[in-house]
Amino acid sequence: MGCNFHDSLFSDIESLNLYPGVHRIVFGFHRLLSKWVPYAIYYEFDSCETIPVFRILDMRRDPDSIADDLK
Repeated sequence: MGCNFHDSLFSDIESLNLYPGVHRIVFGFHRLLSKWVPYAIYYEFDSCETIPVFRILDMRRDPDSIADDLK
């Protein structure tokens, strides 16, 4: 995977500093869909200064396997 892939994901993660907690809750986590790659960033937000990212998952996978990874 190239530099653009990582840069895209890091950019999306950094955007959580500006807009934490505004994303739809899926499987019990906030889910930020990446703008440039077919990945989703699952994170928790409870008004703290840190925003723990739980998983970054490929959205081309079977939804049942995504749900299993988030348990």
